[in-house]
Parts: sequence; C-alpha cells; structure tokens
Amino acid sequence: MTKENVFISGASRGIGKDIALLFANNGYKVIGTSRSDFSIDDNLDNFIPLKLDITSRNDIKDCFDYLKSENLLPNILINNAGITADQIFMRMKDEDWDNVIETNLTGTFNLSKIFIKNMIKNKSGRIINISSVSGLMGNPGQVNYASSKAALTGFTKSLAKEVGSRNITVNSVAPGYIDTDMTSFLDNDAKDKIINNIPLGRIGVTSDISELVMFLASDEASYITGQTISVDGGLLMY
Repeated sequence: MTKENVFISGASRGIGKDIALLFANNGYKVIGTSRSDFSIDDNLDNFIPLKLDITSRNDIKDCFDYLKSENLLPNILINNAGITADQIFMRMKDEDWDNVIETNLTGTFNLSKIFIKNMIKNKSGRIINISSVSGLMGNPGQVNYASSKAALTGFTKSLAKEVGSRNITVNSVAPGYIDTDMTSFLDNDAKDKIINNIPLGRIGVTSDISELVMFLASDEASYITGQTISVDGGLLMY
C-alpha cells in the first residue's frame, strides 16, 4: 500500500497521539481529530489537526467535503476516539450509557460509513478499530464502556466479511492497561494489583499499541482481517 492518507480520531493525546506521530514520522499524510482544538507537533508539516465531534453526522459530512476538496480522503482509517464514564451499574445514569455508546460505537460507525465508500471505489483500504481488553473480559464499573468495546468485535468481523473482496481489511486492537491519561487516576496500590495479574509484569506503553496499528496498516498485514488482537501483556488469554 502506498503511503497516502491516514485519518485518526482521538489523536490529541494518549494512544491516538502516539499513533499519529508514528505514522507522520514515517512519511504518511495524517489527519488527526479531537473534540477541541489541539496540536501534537508544530514541526510536522504532514499532520493536519481537525476539531471534530464524531457523534455529529453533520460535522463529519463537512469534514468529508473538506478532505475531498483537498484530495485528502483517507485510505487508512483508525477509529481511536473513546470516552469512559465509569460507575457501578445500579448507579449508572442514562446519559453516561448514551454518551459512551454514542462516542465509542456509533462514532466508529459514523466515520467508517462515510470513508469506506472511497475505499470501495479504489478497491483498497484499511480500517483499524481501537477496542479494549475490557470489551473482551468485562470490568466492574464499566458496563457501558465494556459493552461499547465488545460491540466493536462484532462490527469488525461483520464489516470485514462485507468488504474483503474489495481488498479492504478491517481489524481491531484491544489494549490492556496502558500508561495514558485514562489510567493516570490509579494509585500505586491499584497499579500493583493490576501488575500482579499481568504475566509480563508491567503496564503497557502507547508504542505497544501504535507499532501494531502500523503493522496492520501495512502491506505485510494484507492477509489479516476480521481479527481482534489483544495487547495486554498476557492479562487475558483464551
């Protein structure tokens, strides 16, 4: 696959930022989005930051029209944006369920739906969804988050079967505990308990995820599709 355009949602920090930097530093044209204005590196002339609410289909349509006018429609889509609103189920507010599902699952649908048409036209493309080990094993206090991420497995498998004949692969990466803002609230005792359950004996770093994402976007991964790959240090083993 030629190094063309990569679209990454949730690129302002954490895993998304690391993915964006890796692709940009390897010669790809990267379009990264966040709900608020941001910048990851002012020295990168091949990175375009865009403010975008992936739950708004009108905003996504405007983004699509802009990218099309600039010849920047992506042949690699990385659905990374996600939120949490943790709470035990009996206390979970309706809006906490709705917001998490709308962002993590429906947002992935919105972006995939609008960008896949050009991939089908070109008979080439990669869609990589960032899921979570929580969606594979469950997690107390995360019924909404785990549900949204578990649904991405079915989304990935079903879409992969639909578009495989057009040379489009669809895969999912399920990070375990990764050292980002989303895990920064953990105190040392909580981290020690988690690490005790991880065979490799450490919490992951963002590059553990971004390197796999780059591989899945490459020609070397052209025969891999419909898979959910867990990157968790051995926390979850089937």
